[in-house]
Amino acid sequence: MRFVLLLFSLIGVMLLGGCASSYPPPDTTTYSALIAPYRLDSGDRLRVVVFGQTDLSSTYLIDQAGYISMPLIGAVAARGRTAQMLEGEIAGKLKSGRFVRDPDVSVEVDRYRPFFIMGEVTSAGQYPYVTGMTVQTAVAIAGGFTPRAQKSDVDVTRQVNGKVTTVRLLPTQPVMPGDTINIRERFF
Repeated sequence: MRFVLLLFSLIGVMLLGGCASSYPPPDTTTYSALIAPYRLDSGDRLRVVVFGQTDLSSTYLIDQAGYISMPLIGAVAARGRTAQMLEGEIAGKLKSGRFVRDPDVSVEVDRYRPFFIMGEVTSAGQYPYVTGMTVQTAVAIAGGFTPRAQKSDVDVTRQVNGKVTTVRLLPTQPVMPGDTINIRERFF
């Protein structure tokens, strides 16, 4: 009798193991976006410091069109650029307009754009992004999984190189600012 129960248990475990699906890993473009320098976009708030120029040093919000508006030089394109690229652009505009002889500019992200989470979480919605966030911490911020949640992997929609892509990530993988996380419902 024990042997029969053990045999059926072993067959059941093997059948359930066959149900586990393995998804192909996200493409290299998605992973390269995680290790590449951060690209600015609408909703990011920047701290710009022009050394020796307190009137120009302030925080600036990147608007929907992807620009920040600074005194003296006006609109500066920020979307898709790194902080270092934006530093060079601002310094170039200040120097070419002869507003500052030798500008020394520093740009850093003061607040990242939010991430969004929906599906089988307690409190779906928009939340502030925290540096180093993973899928697990995003779910924790949203109040945790519901009892019906698929917990082994999630769908994340993000913009990579100007294209919107959806990838399937594990709970330990990183989330980016602006990501939309979808927690699916499990089948049983």
